Amino acid sequence: MTILEKGSTANSPLPQVDSSTSSKARSGSWLVVGVLVAAVLCCGLLSLMIGNVGISPARMLHVLFDADSTQASAIIHQLRLPRTVLLLAVGLALGVSGALMQGQSRNPLADPGLLGVSEGASLAVVLAIFWLHIESPAAYAWFALLGAGVTAWLVFAISAVRGGPSPLTLVLAGAAVSALASAIITSIITSNVSTLDQYRFWVVGSASGRGIEVFWQVAPFLVAGLVLTVICTPAINLLQLGDDAARALGVRPGLHKFLGICAVMLLTGGAVAACGPIGFLGLVAPHVARFCCGPDYRWVVPYAGLIGAIVLTLADILGRVIAGGAEVQVGIVMALVGGPAFVLLVRRARLVQL
Repeated sequence: MTILEKGSTANSPLPQVDSSTSSKARSGSWLVVGVLVAAVLCCGLLSLMIGNVGISPARMLHVLFDADSTQASAIIHQLRLPRTVLLLAVGLALGVSGALMQGQSRNPLADPGLLGVSEGASLAVVLAIFWLHIESPAAYAWFALLGAGVTAWLVFAISAVRGGPSPLTLVLAGAAVSALASAIITSIITSNVSTLDQYRFWVVGSASGRGIEVFWQVAPFLVAGLVLTVICTPAINLLQLGDDAARALGVRPGLHKFLGICAVMLLTGGAVAACGPIGFLGLVAPHVARFCCGPDYRWVVPYAGLIGAIVLTLADILGRVIAGGAEVQVGIVMALVGGPAFVLLVRRARLVQL
């Protein structure tokens, strides 16, 4: 599948199916969706079993449904279950928002950070630590959601030229706002040691130490984002043809772009609020999904969400065991493993051709 062709313009559809690949061989399937759902459940169970204290499958299933006063029950219900739920939810949100971003912007290298949402959430957390002396990860969530929302709306307002925001203006506005937020963050944390000490544990991206209350705080935003995703996803295929062609086919490009941006804001904001900024997942998951099902975004979006949940959970499990008794944060594992894996995927599958 060729995503970028030489001479393509901002108004031309980027996703194209290679003539050598039959549509039948590269189409979505409910069977594959079922397999991915089963893989998500398996990853969740593995996350409950694996860690510094290993728990057998039989013991894990027993205490999961019948909690008692044993150490295994405490580990699962107080530590691993909230962590696993957050990982699955955040992975799903980042995968879906990455697919939306790439479809809405017609840019195969886009990810949720393209709108500056991650940097905006990070800036809000830094300001909360610096000015209000907030120290609880649960409290970070509210400020991160606020920062993500303000940033997304700011980018949308800046990029809203006549006819609505275009892929080019969205990218430029997102890059500008991200650079501004990053500069403010750097100026604060380099001048205040206590803020840096707290912020550096959040910014690497991790589900460790988050209680189930963090999930319930962000769950309404994630659910709202998924509802908007269901509404705007069917029109993404037509948006690939350009605004004029989509309008001629009965689609309102401005409305669907607006709904897509709101969905990305809610999903990415909730994910960043819960676990901090986690890079690469929103970029890689949609590419893997397109490799499996072709360019039809009605399949790409759910595939990307399920793949995101699987990849993030496996990365967290790997971080627990890769360093022996220590633990590597999932954001670091995603950067170390996701980068080379994505390069290999691009070179072997020819997903992107510049």
